[in-house]
Amino acid sequence: MHACARRFMKKGIEYEDLFSAGSVGLVKAYDAFDLTRGVKFSTYAVPVILGEIKRLFRDGGSIKVSRSLKELALKASKKREELIRKTGKDPKLSKLAKELETSTEQLTQALCSCTPTLSLTGHLNEGKEEQIEIEYKENGLNFNDKIAIKDAISKLEKKDRTLIFLRYFCGDTQCQTAEKLNMTQVQVSRREKKILSSLKKNLT
Repeated sequence: MHACARRFMKKGIEYEDLFSAGSVGLVKAYDAFDLTRGVKFSTYAVPVILGEIKRLFRDGGSIKVSRSLKELALKASKKREELIRKTGKDPKLSKLAKELETSTEQLTQALCSCTPTLSLTGHLNEGKEEQIEIEYKENGLNFNDKIAIKDAISKLEKKDRTLIFLRYFCGDTQCQTAEKLNMTQVQVSRREKKILSSLKKNLT
């Protein structure tokens, strides 16, 4: 996949975006691959990966966020500032969602989708961003595990899904998560342990 992404370097799109698009192609190739065709997976996957990278150029070179989520995030930002001016306090996520007449889960997705993305292929070293390689193992990506985890999370209760989304997809601390979900940090900690234990049990 790195070899595919490198073909398009220095053509106006950052390497991490090329790699991300290639990753999407790899997942699509994995999902659609048919052993009965009598070809190697790599032979089938490369054109699919290249197709996704080329699509990135056709679509303008950036990972898209739906207009509805962008609009919701913008409304949330304005409403948050308005409430801070009125009350002097940063509103809880549940309060903000109620004001915007939407669910806390939908609002969380909107806010997280519009935060700056993190590079998959770079890291900061003493203030300098350096290119790093993500090791690829043909049988080490565990797509089945990824699908199983996604399925297990989708079966959680709505509030539990939001908690996991905030903690592990948005990177919020337990205190930040507690504030957004109108809980205490201790409640978040206990609930998180219970959820993770349940997920682990279901997955094993």
